[in-house]
Amino acid sequence: MTRRSVLASGAVTAAALSGPMAIGAAPRAQAVPPAPVAVKFEVNGKIRALSLDPRTTLLDALREHLHLTGTKKGCDHGQCGACTVIVEGRRINSCLTLAVMHDGDKVTTIEGLGTPDDLHPMQKAFVAHDGYQCGYCTPGQICSAVAVLGEIERGVPSHATADLMEVSFSDAELRERMSGNICRCAAYPNIIAAIRDAAGKGDKA
Repeated sequence: MTRRSVLASGAVTAAALSGPMAIGAAPRAQAVPPAPVAVKFEVNGKIRALSLDPRTTLLDALREHLHLTGTKKGCDHGQCGACTVIVEGRRINSCLTLAVMHDGDKVTTIEGLGTPDDLHPMQKAFVAHDGYQCGYCTPGQICSAVAVLGEIERGVPSHATADLMEVSFSDAELRERMSGNICRCAAYPNIIAAIRDAAGKGDKA
């Protein structure tokens, strides 16, 4: 008996024992999807009621069920920030949270910040300062930027905050707070300028 024949017979035996037709093997149970769950939340000022698989992310609920496709699916791992939305006044990565966890919450997407005829000040600033190029990350960038100004106003510190008792507005604060939103086109200087403009802080510190 050669080494090759031993390996070959072992592989055949393993395949037979693990296959669906193996003698004495119990049939594999079919996965049963969980029962749908009723979810109701306020999205962009409107009450929306859905019946969802409890495994549905907030991102997929917004895009696939409510057809609010402004919120983008980038990495789907919470690394790029393209899916950023504002929930109860705080920005979150909607790909990392389940829709059922936000029953009763207020959710704001890019569609809820402004319209083509009535832009949000942050949207106007992004246009004025060319804060986007391909535009894919822009909805998440804008939602995050709006929330960032709220964080600074409330005195919420970041890793760049020197004095925890007095959070100041600075480019360092903006860069740190916006670091979770990736722009593949590298429009970062323009994004910072747009945020400063929207905050009424001018173009430079």
